[in-house]
Amino acid sequence: MSDAASHIVRAACPHDCPDSCAMEVEVADGRALKVRGAADMPFTHGALCTKVAHYLERVYSPQRLLHPMKRIGRKGEGRFARISWDEALDTIAARFAAIAADDPRAILPYSYAGTMGLVHSAGMDRRFFHRLGASLLDRTICASAGAMGWKATVGASQGADPEAVANARLILIWGANPVVSNLHGWRHLLEAKRRGARLICIDPWRTATAEKCHLHIAPLPGSDGALALAMMQVLIAEDLLDHDYIARHTLGYAALAERVQTHTPEWAAPLCGVDAATIRALAREYGAAGGDTLIRLNYGLNRHAGGGMAVRNIACLPALTGAWRKPGCGALLSTSGNFPVDQHALERPDLYPDPERFPPRTINMTTIGRDLLEASAPPIRAIYVYNANPLAVAPDGRRVREGFAREDLFCVVHELFQTDTADYADILLPATSQLEQHDVHTAYGHFYALANTPAIAPLGEARSNAEVFRQLAARLGFTDTALCEDDETVAAAAFDHGDRRAHGLDPATLRARGWARLNLPRPFAPFAAGGFRTPSGKCEFHSATLAAAGHDPLPAWHPPRESAAVNPALAARFPLALISPPARNFLNSSFANLPRFLADEGTPKLELHPADAAARAIADGERVRIHNDRGSFSARAVITARVRPGVVVSPSIWWRKLSGDGENANAVTSDALTDFGGGACFYDCLVEVSRT
Repeated sequence: MSDAASHIVRAACPHDCPDSCAMEVEVADGRALKVRGAADMPFTHGALCTKVAHYLERVYSPQRLLHPMKRIGRKGEGRFARISWDEALDTIAARFAAIAADDPRAILPYSYAGTMGLVHSAGMDRRFFHRLGASLLDRTICASAGAMGWKATVGASQGADPEAVANARLILIWGANPVVSNLHGWRHLLEAKRRGARLICIDPWRTATAEKCHLHIAPLPGSDGALALAMMQVLIAEDLLDHDYIARHTLGYAALAERVQTHTPEWAAPLCGVDAATIRALAREYGAAGGDTLIRLNYGLNRHAGGGMAVRNIACLPALTGAWRKPGCGALLSTSGNFPVDQHALERPDLYPDPERFPPRTINMTTIGRDLLEASAPPIRAIYVYNANPLAVAPDGRRVREGFAREDLFCVVHELFQTDTADYADILLPATSQLEQHDVHTAYGHFYALANTPAIAPLGEARSNAEVFRQLAARLGFTDTALCEDDETVAAAAFDHGDRRAHGLDPATLRARGWARLNLPRPFAPFAAGGFRTPSGKCEFHSATLAAAGHDPLPAWHPPRESAAVNPALAARFPLALISPPARNFLNSSFANLPRFLADEGTPKLELHPADAAARAIADGERVRIHNDRGSFSARAVITARVRPGVVVSPSIWWRKLSGDGENANAVTSDALTDFGGGACFYDCLVEVSRT
């Protein structure tokens, strides 16, 4: 420790990342001196990513909002005047009360994963808006399509043990970039490579991860489902199967075998932009490895029209080869389903006041621009934004901006910084950082729960999400005990302590140590002997759940909405497929305003293949315009073979006001929805690129 008077506070990284790192904060005289990864937490292993290693630059940034403010200019100008907390809360409570007297569903909360803590993202906020009777928000923007496809097949967000993946001899990293977005998981994949495992990356872009794999296969965006079907066809046709596992632990194999007969590599090749021989070789290598295989996929491949079915198709593969038998093998999308979170106790949906008079209404966050402009019965009259920055992040940016610019929309934004969205607020509230609040965390990339203890007092007049909702509840006259509980009480209710997996997660122990592993076998192979969390208890190639929801019960091909195969007229005008994966120095739109990370990222970029650049007379480093019928944005051209012909890549998500032209990649994305789960189609987007 750097100072004899300093002490260590246990904390947790709150950001939207599979790794959910345990942190130690060194504090002296009320000020945080250093943040580091907890060395005693096995998954964090003492290391933090570059962004969070410099977390104090975020906490103590001179850009921090420190006082409540009210708007004094036009919406979007970002001009505010300081007010007191009493004035801010009284104003919000009065407006909410007046709207709720007519129809509380005209009020909409809008949040996502600005913090992943259960208290401040899924606790007091849900209780407050349930009690108010506000519209419900369907939080679909990232993972809902893939989650539904996975659960229809496997039954829950469970999969291979991330700490046991070194057992695999062949690893397909499919639509994932763990070097950038799952650094601690990459450490275990790299150990498998050191032990002799072969790593194959399947991604339209030659990512930092692809550079470190033995083979990179680059399918066209949105074609993953076709590739997986063709792999299944080869596995079945060439009998590269574990018949015993199929017989004991799967449902619908005969129907699946019949379905995929025509989905040969030759059928898939033009859809994927990958030659049939490569597809067949991939399938044969996967089948020949038998049970010693792992598929590590992520949610990037679910962000197109067929994203839910694509994840479902991939999820079928390990059951065909029996790869689930061995710890660390099978497939892994998310570990979140292992955590026994008591959502009812956290969120208290029973507080909803009058469901007969005002039947609950749900708004899909992906279509927020459309809904702000078009929703009726009732129209949205007020929106409360926290843990989110929709003006930068939501698709179809033009309509999002038009919706938030409505003068008759009462908008509250609770934030650490004056984001793009904050510029449209009527009331702007200062939020606490993770170092200033209590919370408890699960993970979607490992099996450890974490506690976050505040290390410093709130800066300025910042207040936490939960505290503001408690105070608004009091002003609205809500006396329910659930709306008065402090953060530690809410955190204590987060887990179902009657569930065996929660043994060892008692609040006092978790808070003292900072982390605890779920009570699961070590290593853990959840489906070694079946036990899938589906209605049948088996891996469901045929899903009655999907059939009941009006979907095809079998794996199928759902093409991207914007492609030459589906819409040749559109592709003739806009021939390039755009994907906008996370920029290495940002995390969605978090960190994207801080000087260090802006300097490292430089400027918005567009990577395009030399052939596509030459056809448009575009030189490397030249400013280009990326456009379609929805809008346009500008970026600096990077000519590279890291992208395949016909595909362009713009790492994102830039704040609009820091991008150079007031736009970002979401100027051209659509708010169309995925096949399953109502998710966003960010990577289902055709554009043209021209010199500016």
